[in-house]
Amino acid sequence: MPETSERSTRVVAVVVTWNRRELLGEALTALGVQTHPLEQVVVVDNASDDGTEELLSSRADLDVVRLATNTGGAGGFAVGIARALTHEPDLVWLLDDDTIPTPDAARELVRVWEEYDDPAGRPPVVLASKVVWTDGRDHPMNTPRQKPGASRHEIDSAARLDAIPIRSASFVSIMCDADVVRERGLPIADYFLWNDDFEYSTRLIRDRVGVYVPTSVVLHKTRTFGSTDADPGERFFFEVRNKVWLFTRSRGLRPGEKAVYGASTLRRWARTFARSKDRRTLRSALRRGLGAGLRSGPRPNEVVLAPSVVDAHQLPPGQPFALLISTYARDSPQFLRQAFHSTVHDQTRRPAQVVLVQDGPVPDTLAEEIARLKQESPVHVDVVEMPVNLGLGPALDAGLRASEHEIVARMDADDVSVPERFEKQLPLIEAGADIVGSGLWEFGSSIEDVVGRRTPPTDPDEIRRVIRFRDPFNHPTVVYRRSAVQAAGGYADMALMEDYLLFTRMVAGGAVPANLAEPLVHYRVGDGAYARRGGRQLLRSELALQRRFRELGLTTRSQYARNVAVRGGYRLVPESVRKVAYRRLLANRSGGTHG
Repeated sequence: MPETSERSTRVVAVVVTWNRRELLGEALTALGVQTHPLEQVVVVDNASDDGTEELLSSRADLDVVRLATNTGGAGGFAVGIARALTHEPDLVWLLDDDTIPTPDAARELVRVWEEYDDPAGRPPVVLASKVVWTDGRDHPMNTPRQKPGASRHEIDSAARLDAIPIRSASFVSIMCDADVVRERGLPIADYFLWNDDFEYSTRLIRDRVGVYVPTSVVLHKTRTFGSTDADPGERFFFEVRNKVWLFTRSRGLRPGEKAVYGASTLRRWARTFARSKDRRTLRSALRRGLGAGLRSGPRPNEVVLAPSVVDAHQLPPGQPFALLISTYARDSPQFLRQAFHSTVHDQTRRPAQVVLVQDGPVPDTLAEEIARLKQESPVHVDVVEMPVNLGLGPALDAGLRASEHEIVARMDADDVSVPERFEKQLPLIEAGADIVGSGLWEFGSSIEDVVGRRTPPTDPDEIRRVIRFRDPFNHPTVVYRRSAVQAAGGYADMALMEDYLLFTRMVAGGAVPANLAEPLVHYRVGDGAYARRGGRQLLRSELALQRRFRELGLTTRSQYARNVAVRGGYRLVPESVRKVAYRRLLANRSGGTHG
């Protein structure tokens, strides 16, 4: 179960709204009087034109995201969840703008999350409220059924807390475990309005526990009291297309579950036809929906959402920023000193803070060098000491938490930056980019011993296109917005691949990418560089990365197979072959446009 003794469980609410100013006002008032106080309320305005913007502008306590076009519930919640994660919550509470929670609604969901008895010590990942209509009746569109095939332990564990195990839930009012959200990604924006919550909740709950909590009550002020069979119209096209996507492409349901839910879907469609007075329209929608669902899958979120997000991304020039470096026992004190001096002392635009993470115990010589660098630094240095060596991903996450600034620059402990590096990269961040990399020089015994050059793609569309097949960023060169990293879930504990996984999730989530072709970092390769790019350990990491891409829906089956064959095969070929392939495809002395 989660730790609750040191601080109260942090809950961030996300409300998606469109042209419901009065109802939104009621919802926000109700959120403000919750008996479990909320850390923050994020409101996503789906291009309302009814005065909602004026209402939101008057509330300085809200974190507001305004969209240029109506992205539907799926797109709105994808944007809202990404913003909510920047507030470092334990739970993210998703609500419609016509959902009015009772004062204890949040407290009851949190209570069950904290007290649930799970053998593995894991709390529920999705907790759904009881949804009632204006006359007190249970709302049929949003009353979850008990999970098919629920185990006796799941039923009993939930019953002890007056709850019921479930397999899916509605966006009307659900709390989601933030750690699992970071792991499994955001809603798929292209689902728009139909089956988006079903796809997302089943994806979160798969192999975990979801619960329905009737003691958490919310009022859903819909205009009509009806079921999912009502009001088909053009929505039947989206119902059919999205169900085809869900059953053929989503990883939320297991094969057996797809059969069960597929049969239920066919029965509901049959009821819709039986009750309809315009079956000709329904037949047309059915044909179009089947065709659209089978011919193509949902577009990536960055494609769907990029034209809609109109938040002021620009920052005033001259923003302070933090430098993030991680070091561990096997690092050279001499190399660390060279890296530190090149990115602090020698920069024409210096960081305002250095976060130096010591990942586990280090030898005395390295500890003495860290102390000396801190004492001699012209800028403030925070040393974050990890009690044990946890690996680069967890170390960098700890460093990000210690950062005092929105902009963070990365640096490895054995590389060398050129003096103008930050002077050239920071303006791109201030102009609206979320992550900026650059070219780099590869060197051997000294920076004069240049053995190659890596020039990344600079066109944002090209970066988005290739990122599922190869890393378009040279990871030691990146500067990014801390909030964009948090929105993507931070660094994962995936040895040797944590940077690539993070960058891919950032771009897939809508982060604005940029690269400078100019080499701004000297990257130390040394002896054994090509041996380190292959072998069984790196193959295992590569396969784990590709599985994560597939689980997150970042790659299709064919893309997954291609990546495993090409990238996995590269790890297994002899070192001499790997060296030739690397030199021709990635590193070149003359520049060019290879990533």
